[in-house]
Amino acid sequence: MTRSDEFESRRASMVDYQLIARGIESPLVLEAMGRVAREKYVPGGVRDCAYDDGPLSIGAGQTISQPYIVALMAEALDLQGGERVLDIGTGSGYAAAILGCIASEVFSVERVPELARQAARALASEGFDNVVVRCGDGTMGWPEHQPFDGIVVAAGAPAVPEALKHQLVIGGHLVIPVGSEHAVQSLMRITRLADNEFRTEDLGAVRFVPLLGEQGWS
Repeated sequence: MTRSDEFESRRASMVDYQLIARGIESPLVLEAMGRVAREKYVPGGVRDCAYDDGPLSIGAGQTISQPYIVALMAEALDLQGGERVLDIGTGSGYAAAILGCIASEVFSVERVPELARQAARALASEGFDNVVVRCGDGTMGWPEHQPFDGIVVAAGAPAVPEALKHQLVIGGHLVIPVGSEHAVQSLMRITRLADNEFRTEDLGAVRFVPLLGEQGWS
């Protein structure tokens, strides 16, 4: 078995035992998770752990989220294909790649310049020309490209940033961890019902690095 075949086998097992077994149902999300080579988005030293059931360090104090959490957050956006999505906290670029398999356009914002550059290179080398990465304050979104059908945030916020809520289309979803900076947070889904009307749902407990920025942690 070649190295590529081995990773493909691990990826298929991850979809079966970490995602489907835990209730991930979206065919689009499952197809994306089975397609994107997670090993391309982790540092060489932890490549053998690419399909482990947990987060991995990617340097600069940041992590690539557990595959199940990536799938859960993508599924919570309720994408049907062809949407415009904002991804906050690019990290390694893996979640942006998953979203890029489903959405027509993904705009991804990363605070750490080194990670933004690495992610952009990885995404380009894997053929994701529908994903654009920039370095900046993710708590402010990407106003030039609003409105977005979905927004996903891979860092924990003290409260839901108003800037992000108001960059959603009516009917769009924002998925974001909210809570303590150094403890368990609640994964929230905010749906924009009207210009100034939003519905909030709690999707369960998660733990993320803090969301830093003007409308996040200082």
